[in-house]
Amino acid sequence: VIPLFVNQIKTGMPLTVTDLEMTRFMMSLDEAIDLVVYAFTNSVQGDIYVKKSPAATIETLVESLKVIFNAKNKIKVLGTRHGEKKHEVLLNRQELYKSEDSSNYYRIPLDNRNLNYENYFEKGNKPLSAEMEYTSENTYRLNKEEMIQALLKLDFIKSELKEYEEWKK
Repeated sequence: VIPLFVNQIKTGMPLTVTDLEMTRFMMSLDEAIDLVVYAFTNSVQGDIYVKKSPAATIETLVESLKVIFNAKNKIKVLGTRHGEKKHEVLLNRQELYKSEDSSNYYRIPLDNRNLNYENYFEKGNKPLSAEMEYTSENTYRLNKEEMIQALLKLDFIKSELKEYEEWKK
């Protein structure tokens, strides 16, 4: 949505959001490439890697963009669209339970268990029931200043800001 918001700022339109309290993970293209390279060099067949990333509310994102572009655009809340989630889930409780936690990534190994259901009729798996999910709601949340700093590192924002400042002259 960042290119949409930047375009709305540059054209003086209201910033259209579905829910200001909605959270999304924040990952730059460079960080996504680093994740792929890390997974390629460290994984075994069937592994899934998830990067631990900060999140932000949509409100923090749009307010940060307004500061960067020195914009006065109004914010128009449209309401949540069909099928849209308030928070992103990168690991469900089963994946989080079996994941290996490193400093920057979760590694989820291939699930090659058999379907031996008897164990669950008699014993169950209480620790799994207690696990949370890894979501954009329960990860580290960027504040406005941190979001501004992260956005200013993006080549897209740098070029759009330069173009916008030249246009305003």
